[in-house]
Amino acid sequence: MHAKGNVYGVFSKSAGRSDDAADRALQLVLASLEDSKAEDIVSINIAGKSALGDYMVVVSGRSNRHVMAIADHLISDLKDEGLGNARVEGLEAGDWVLIDTGDIIIHVFRPEIREFYNIERMWAAPEIEDGTVH
Repeated sequence: MHAKGNVYGVFSKSAGRSDDAADRALQLVLASLEDSKAEDIVSINIAGKSALGDYMVVVSGRSNRHVMAIADHLISDLKDEGLGNARVEGLEAGDWVLIDTGDIIIHVFRPEIREFYNIERMWAAPEIEDGTVH
């Protein structure tokens, strides 16, 4: 599978942050996404499944412009709450923006890009393969 854009590194979960801090940050992220009219919001608890963070949030925007607006609004809200060290990839194109806060990884997609990669299925149910539970 080939993805557009560059990946500059994988960042691990924030050291020293409590689960409560991750839960509060998740609530902030979800509120920001709702405020931006993000569509099909899916939140996945990945704690224990990955060292990348505690939660993954996957959302859709209606267009490139909407994807970029959702991401800009979320980045601004994170900064306002003192969580401004998030790493951002893909903001220029607006097809798929990844925002990594350390505890939460947010993917903002155009619908057809989200459908193509279908990453929430990969993370939400890793024990299910070919319709059978292992």
